[in-house]
Amino acid sequence: MARIHTASITLCALLFTTLTFTPLANASEQTRGSAVHKTTHLAKASESKKKTTTEKTSKKSSRTETKTTAKAGNKKVAVTKKSSTSSKNTTSKNSSRHSKTSTKPIAATAMTEKCTKRKGHKPHCVKVKNSKLVALSDAHKVRIQKVQKTAMSKLMNQIGKPYHWGGTSPMTGFDCSGLVYYAYKDLVKFRIPRTANEMYHLRDASPVNVAELESGDLVFFRTQGRGTADHVGVYVGNGKFIQSPRSGQDIQITSLSEDYWQRHYVGARRVVTPKTIR
Repeated sequence: MARIHTASITLCALLFTTLTFTPLANASEQTRGSAVHKTTHLAKASESKKKTTTEKTSKKSSRTETKTTAKAGNKKVAVTKKSSTSSKNTTSKNSSRHSKTSTKPIAATAMTEKCTKRKGHKPHCVKVKNSKLVALSDAHKVRIQKVQKTAMSKLMNQIGKPYHWGGTSPMTGFDCSGLVYYAYKDLVKFRIPRTANEMYHLRDASPVNVAELESGDLVFFRTQGRGTADHVGVYVGNGKFIQSPRSGQDIQITSLSEDYWQRHYVGARRVVTPKTIR
């Protein structure tokens, strides 16, 4: 009986232990499964969050890139438009300037001083610009050459005729100023004076250097000391001039380089200009 009692006690103990451990094991397995499920769910959620954040950032970056590229493109277009308009403006300005400057005549300006004197005061001098036409148009050149040829032909036809004081026609003869008057009286707009000194101070005539003498220029001399100039001739080219010298001599062509005329030479004036010819 004692053995049966101990055996039953051991069986009860075994049953008790199995009953107590099985729910614990099942509970542990369930907790383990739920924990694993939770961890996998959290990992998936974090991955999905990461994906969404990366997608959002990529979308934002792509949008910003497209915006910047669009802005850059617009800026480039604006710059190209501005450059094209500026180039058009500059070309139009240059063309207008060129057209304006091409219509203007070329003139050389020289500064001269004009002084006014007053008693008891120092002379007051002021610089004044004198403009002379440098480049002439072809039409003006043709007109000037025509006037020069006409004057030269009239003068050459008088060679050999006698000097006559106060004479102004081929019928009677000429003095020095009468010969010039006859040659130019119908070719210029202004009135030709009748004396050499008045011709030398003529406002409508322009001074000329010896090195720049042309056919038709007037050359002046001071032979007797009366006034600034008392004798006049007409330059015909090649260092020569035509003149009516004095009583007892005929109208002739003389070399300007002769000692006598070099000593008495005063200056030269040009009466044939675009402003003076008819």
